Amino acid sequence: MPTFQQRLADVEENIAAACDRSGRPIDSVTLVTVSKTWPAARLQEAYEAGIRVFGENKVQEVEEKAPALAEDCRWHLIGHLQKNKVRKLITAATNRLLVETIDSLEIAQRIDRIAGEENCAIEGLIQVNISSDAAKYGVSAEAVAPMLDELAELSHLSIRGLMTITENYDSPDDTRRDFAKMRQLFENLAASGHRVEELSMGMSADYPIAIEEGATLVRVGSALFGPRDRR
Repeated sequence: MPTFQQRLADVEENIAAACDRSGRPIDSVTLVTVSKTWPAARLQEAYEAGIRVFGENKVQEVEEKAPALAEDCRWHLIGHLQKNKVRKLITAATNRLLVETIDSLEIAQRIDRIAGEENCAIEGLIQVNISSDAAKYGVSAEAVAPMLDELAELSHLSIRGLMTITENYDSPDDTRRDFAKMRQLFENLAASGHRVEELSMGMSADYPIAIEEGATLVRVGSALFGPRDRR
């Protein structure tokens, strides 16, 4: 079986090739290593290989793993955040946290309030349901600009950009279409004066396409760690 270091080299090569095809510098893309379900020992292996940004689906896993790894690690929540888990998440990762899945004014305002109470600063992305998939969380593309306006005055939560999880398409062309829609939305928001810097899209099966369509964050798990044990 390939080692983590070997898989990482393959992923980094793919990222570099996608950047080259789209005329972008390699440092315009950040690899978010999706470590959900993997124990802290495997994350330590990734850390020793140079990984510093980890993505987790569940607050409980951030609580368990963040204290076990070095302080220079950054944690991205890439799963849906429930209101009653906000304080636990913030206290687990404090100023090293980016919540990629902000999908309502209510959850954003709650994060801001609790971050203020905990005296820390949190970063976030608005999750967009670009596929209009009833099975996915996220706001509509039309709702993003008004939401950014509402959240601009928050004191402890800084919205950095957008995130999407596309529908599970059979065709890469359909996936690319949704990524292109996200890029256009992102560019339109920036042109209208909104502060958007990060665009998170793409996973193990499609991250090169996402990079070609403008992703600045790609969320890669199985291509790095191998298949998960589903038992």
